[in-house]
Amino acid sequence: MQFLDQPLEFTALPGALAAFHATADEAGLVAFASQVKQSGRRFIALWGSDERDRNAGFALHVAFGIGAGLALVTLPLSAENPEYPDLAAIFPAANRMQRTAYDLLGIRARSGPEHDGRPWLRHANWPADFFPLRRDTDSSLQFDTCNEEYAFVRVEGDGVHEIPVGPIHAGIIEPGQFRFSVVGEKVLRLEQRMGWKHKGIEKRFEQLPLADAYRLAGRVSGDSTVAYAWAYSLAAESLTGCTPPPRALWLRALLLERERIANHLGDLGYLGNDAALSFGLSQFMRLREDWLRLSGALFGHRLLMNSIVPGGVAHNLPAEGGAQILAQCDSIEREVRILKDIYDEHAGLQDRFLTTGRLAPALAAELSVSGLVGRASSQTWDLRTQNPIAPYDQFDTQIVTHRNGDVAARVTVRFEEVFESLRLTRLILAQLAEQPAGELATRLPAAEDGAFGVGWIEGWRGDILVALTAGTAGGIRRCHCHDPSWRIWPALEHAVMGNIVPDFPLINKSFNLSYCGEDL
Repeated sequence: MQFLDQPLEFTALPGALAAFHATADEAGLVAFASQVKQSGRRFIALWGSDERDRNAGFALHVAFGIGAGLALVTLPLSAENPEYPDLAAIFPAANRMQRTAYDLLGIRARSGPEHDGRPWLRHANWPADFFPLRRDTDSSLQFDTCNEEYAFVRVEGDGVHEIPVGPIHAGIIEPGQFRFSVVGEKVLRLEQRMGWKHKGIEKRFEQLPLADAYRLAGRVSGDSTVAYAWAYSLAAESLTGCTPPPRALWLRALLLERERIANHLGDLGYLGNDAALSFGLSQFMRLREDWLRLSGALFGHRLLMNSIVPGGVAHNLPAEGGAQILAQCDSIEREVRILKDIYDEHAGLQDRFLTTGRLAPALAAELSVSGLVGRASSQTWDLRTQNPIAPYDQFDTQIVTHRNGDVAARVTVRFEEVFESLRLTRLILAQLAEQPAGELATRLPAAEDGAFGVGWIEGWRGDILVALTAGTAGGIRRCHCHDPSWRIWPALEHAVMGNIVPDFPLINKSFNLSYCGEDL
């Protein structure tokens, strides 16, 4: 089958997700990427793989969101000169992914007028000619850490000075480096540098059994453990031809909505606190704590880790669990509506929220921004609606959007998504109550060496992608997990411009991106 006006021939991948794969040459990849951009569709992810042990070279994989689902294009690269066209010229969000692909595999985007060849992930923690994801790399090697002078862009002019922040922060916030160029308190430019959380997760996947690696996937970014575990399980089920029991799918949706609500409650509290309304923090933290305690009591873990497994789920909902969740939904909704009225009517809070950190809709589209940040900037995209998998294909999810793209808009989207997730939770519980008790998981069949599957799930922060290739003897050859923060962090640099330095913590929290999610 063909998509858009181009010659690539796509093959449907097996599984519940509408996903399609094509192999292209350089011209075909560039033509398809250009038409995706022109048609208003989305760039999702870019990563590489080493195929030299299979009598090939390297490969570049690029994922796009199109109307029909997920379109994955693979570009074979030579072993001797693994270069490819610079896709950042089409989709700016590809820049950091391309730099990371070089740091990890040594495959390079071909230099152009706007090409950014600076390292992104390496941080001088290993030699420049050491590529940890190559198949013949000895992962046991260790190197002395060196200091590296990163080439931040310098802004010059009368009264311009720089404020370096991080990578170590004064609190429990994860490490990230920010370089502000300011005049007085007004921010002229912000430049980020991430990569301080690199844990070697992608290499670790290669050492795990296919059926067990959901535990690692669920720890890529701990606040999104349900979404990552579901995306990984969906990929594993795709490549093995496994179909989970119907009850397991409804339970997965219940867990995903509980994760979404828990994170929104926390964010709403912290956003109030960052604007000097400590009352908001105390109230929302109380509600979030009650929410997490019930999750722990019903499913064995406050954050719901290890609840979703390939083939199904690990825990059933206890007999009294449905009534407990419904009662909690009613009390949470009642209190959150009161708190929303307080937030909306608090003049000091709205003064800090309105027009602060605005991300214009056109810029959000240009930067491929997704998730709640995108929806607060008129990006009407949510996988639960556009590309739903079971059970989301059995009811309508209302997409919450806003056009202003400022902190106030992102707060509003969080409030409304809490109410929508509470509504969905009630629908899910009604379906679970009507179903007879049955199997919770199907045993994962053996996978053929080289079998490929993908999972794509709308987490609370945005869409999460897992691309999985099976190895020999039930192992994993390659697993790439992709966090939506990859595409949203660059947008924060733009949203901060023109604001004052003291508003940065508030703007940053309104985005609330994952530092560790992109540092695998």
